[in-house]
Amino acid sequence: MASADMRKELTCPICVSIYTDPVTLTCGHNFCLSCINRTWDNQDEGEYSCPECQLRFSKRPELKRNLRMHNISKTFQLTGPVNDTGIFCTYCIHSPVPATKSCLMRDASLCDAHLSVHSKSGEHVLTEPTTSWGITKCAKHKKLLKYYCTEDAACICESCKLSGEHRGHDVELLNEASEKKKEKLKAVLQKLTTKIEKTENRVQSLQEHRRRVQEKAAGGTERLTTQIRDIMEQLKDLEKRVLSEITRQQDQALTTISKVIQQLEKEKDKLTRKMCHIEDLDDFCGAEKGDNEVTQRGDKQVPAGGDLDEVLISVTLYRGLADIVTDVKRGMYMHVPSDILLDIKTAHNNIILSGDLKTASYTDINQPRLEKAKRFTVYPQVLSTKSFSSGRHYWEVQISESGDLYIGVCYTSMEREGYQSLIGNNNKSWGLRSFNNNKDLSVRYNTKVTSLSPPLSCDRVGILLDYEAGRLTFYELCDPIRHLHTFTTTFSELLYPAFSAWSDCAWVRILR
Repeated sequence: MASADMRKELTCPICVSIYTDPVTLTCGHNFCLSCINRTWDNQDEGEYSCPECQLRFSKRPELKRNLRMHNISKTFQLTGPVNDTGIFCTYCIHSPVPATKSCLMRDASLCDAHLSVHSKSGEHVLTEPTTSWGITKCAKHKKLLKYYCTEDAACICESCKLSGEHRGHDVELLNEASEKKKEKLKAVLQKLTTKIEKTENRVQSLQEHRRRVQEKAAGGTERLTTQIRDIMEQLKDLEKRVLSEITRQQDQALTTISKVIQQLEKEKDKLTRKMCHIEDLDDFCGAEKGDNEVTQRGDKQVPAGGDLDEVLISVTLYRGLADIVTDVKRGMYMHVPSDILLDIKTAHNNIILSGDLKTASYTDINQPRLEKAKRFTVYPQVLSTKSFSSGRHYWEVQISESGDLYIGVCYTSMEREGYQSLIGNNNKSWGLRSFNNNKDLSVRYNTKVTSLSPPLSCDRVGILLDYEAGRLTFYELCDPIRHLHTFTTTFSELLYPAFSAWSDCAWVRILR
């Protein structure tokens, strides 16, 4: 038993195997280096503790290898008995010898020497080394469990089968039932393994996606910071230019005014001297001549003083801001078209268009329009004159607080008559619908409707089209901006912005 005691002393409490590269904690307990590291890796920082005595450490201790324990463990593994199960022969009482088999009939474990002289009778059932004798015998008859009752899903003995409560039931030999069970479990295990692999792949994919999102966010932050910094620098330069222009005009105006004042001062001095001269004249003729000369000179207009050219200042400011905005647009993710207008040739007769072709409103009055080739004839809809075949494009619309409204895009080949001419009722159009006084919100494609929640909280919607990526995205332009829905597909034709307004007071307007 000394060998067994030695094995116990050389066994790691975590992996229950002979120490591998043992280390000692300050509390005196020993563990495999990999075992204690793995245990602490799963503990929160600042809550490290000894798995044996639960002694807590404020910080993760430095692990020191126990060289003496390492050498003893290595020597024991080379010279000592090898028995992974820790079960020894029942009949070797003087020195523990590892058991190779256990006899369920005798409730004994045997080494190779005792196994060779053990009875070969069929009643003696040999298994792998075990100490769990109770689970292999019937609790009622104290006999070996040889059969499996398929009706009650229970392991039974001979007596249970012949005269017990399982008499007449369908039974199988325990070994056969075990093999069948193993096959089923193997199939289940295979399915679970496949699921685990899929889950791991999914986790790996999500981790990679998270990394890409973090990189994109970091890049976007850096790019936006640089862009705003550039805008601020341009605004500072523009401020200097405008202030310099104001200063230049001020200096020019003040110089002109000063010159005029000097001229007037000189003129004033001349007039004063002339008045004195007139007062000194004695004869009437001299007075009359001087009086006429003063009157003629007094009628002469002195040039007006300078002033600031406010229009020139405004033009300088406007052009500077326009240049900055142009630079910003050039670096933006999408193009903002300025020429999205409604096409009256496609408008339903119950749709009224505003004079600037930006607003479509519903009316009960049928509009007498002649051309019908491109016109919607069933649903009150209208397309824009602008189409897109590539690139990224963004536009915004404003909608009424009541009525039934559709916003989206479609191919020009979409039907203009019948049920399939409604935006989203075919595979050639994609639409966002707001109805019931903006209390209900949904998207529609190829007759499939997906409800969105919550409904719109403001009256403005942004639409982003990425043609090559096959994405059409809707945003609610509240504060903060809310993503509503993204359609993903492959676009193959020209896309036209499409609009629909149903019922009285319903309207939609293109903002930009």
